[in-house]
Order: sequence, then C-alpha cells, then structure tokens
Amino acid sequence: MLTVVKDIKNQLKVTCISIKYALMREMINKASFLMNIIFMILNNSCFIIQWIVIYSLKSEIGGYSFKQILLLWGISASTYGFAHFFFKKSFSLSDTITNGKLDSFLVQPKNVLISAITSEVEVSAIGDMIYGYILLFLSDINIFKFVLFTLFTICGGIVITDFAVIFASLSFWIGKSDTVADTANDLITNFSTYPDGIFKGLSKILLYTIIPVGITTYIPVKMLTEFKISLTAIVIVMSIILTLLTFGIFYKGLKKYSSSNLMISKI
Repeated sequence: MLTVVKDIKNQLKVTCISIKYALMREMINKASFLMNIIFMILNNSCFIIQWIVIYSLKSEIGGYSFKQILLLWGISASTYGFAHFFFKKSFSLSDTITNGKLDSFLVQPKNVLISAITSEVEVSAIGDMIYGYILLFLSDINIFKFVLFTLFTICGGIVITDFAVIFASLSFWIGKSDTVADTANDLITNFSTYPDGIFKGLSKILLYTIIPVGITTYIPVKMLTEFKISLTAIVIVMSIILTLLTFGIFYKGLKKYSSSNLMISKI
C-alpha cells in the first residue's frame, strides 16, 4: 500500500513538473501569453450576449433562469479550460498514436498516457477557466458554491479528457481516427452550452450516458442551485470509473502500437 501511494505521489510530482515546463515555454513571449488569455475571455463574453437578449424576452428557457444559464456557461467554460490546459495533448492524441510519436514517452520511467497528454498546455484555456469563475461570481456566489464549482470543474475536466482519450485510442485498432475523436469532443462542447430542458427523449438519454454532458455540466448546475450529496457523489464516482476505463482502453490499445522510430526528446 505504501509503495502504491509513493508511486502515485511521484507520478503527480513528475506531472506537475511537466506542466510547469510546458507553461514556461509558452510564457517566453509574455505579450502573446497575456493576449491569448484576454481575447479568450472576450470571445466567450460575446456568446453570453445572445442569452441576455433572449432572457429580455423570456424569463425561463428549458427550465433554466438567467442565473442558471450563467452557471451553465461558467461550468462549461471552466471544465473545457481545465481539460485543455492541463491535458491539451489528449485532444490530438489520435495523431500522436497514428504517426508513431509515442516513442519518446515509452522510454521514460513514468506513466505513458499521463506523460503524453500533459506534455503541452493550451494558454487560451486559462482564459476559459477565468471566464468560468467570472460567471460564477455574477450568478450569486458563496464559499460553499466556490468549492463545489472547483470540484465540478476538476471532475468535469477529467471526464472530458477521458472522453477524448477513449476516442483517440481507437487509432490503435482502426488507424487514423482523429475525425471521429474531434467530432466526439465537439459534441460535448456544443451540447454543454444549452439547457438540458430543451432536449427530449433519446437525445436527452444520450446526453446523460454516451455523451457525458450530464456529468460534466447539467448535474453540476443543478447541484450549484440545489445541493444534493447523492448527485455530487455520482459525479465523483463516475469520474473515477471513467478514468479507470480510459486507462484500461489506452493500455490495451498500446499493445498494438507501431513505432515510427521517431525519437523526440521531452523534458
């Protein structure tokens, strides 16, 4: 047990160092770094204007008040930002697998999957996370909601990453699957910005099962307005289960990996 804990601690330390150096590379040009963040916040702000116009005509849409829409967009932006900042390479993992670029990660004495997906960061994703918290403040915040929002951001970001890795891992079996993976990732992003009340029947069932928007966005919004420990526990447990499944699928596929003999050094 102590060995397992030590291994996990060491892996977390290595992961933090990897993210740190990836961030330092991006901060070489500080002006570009800051502009990427600022313009992402401004870009996201443009989308909320349409909801301001809509709610000036109606008081409720799909069972959501305007404050709930702010929470919906806030949690959607922050989970997206968390996943794309800390695990950017998971969204281009299919290309890494298909073109045999996992070689440099295989020879390192650390977890292959974690090393691969944390090797780069997306600077603009910091703007997404900041924007998410701005909307949280605008929607009526307290300490409990802040902690809960952060918890859901982490869990949702992990689920989005898991979803991306699972579809990218198809490349081990069917070759180039980046189009499938990109489409799957876009589905989560697109559906997560609309109230679940506007979806009916099969489409709503899919959003709570095959497309995990219910776990990443809809349940968290409900918990931020009316807390229930049981639903919060479901989000946490499902995040853990999906992560274990993701590792299982990736490493099963890794046995079929074909090297390109392309070695690229990684810090």
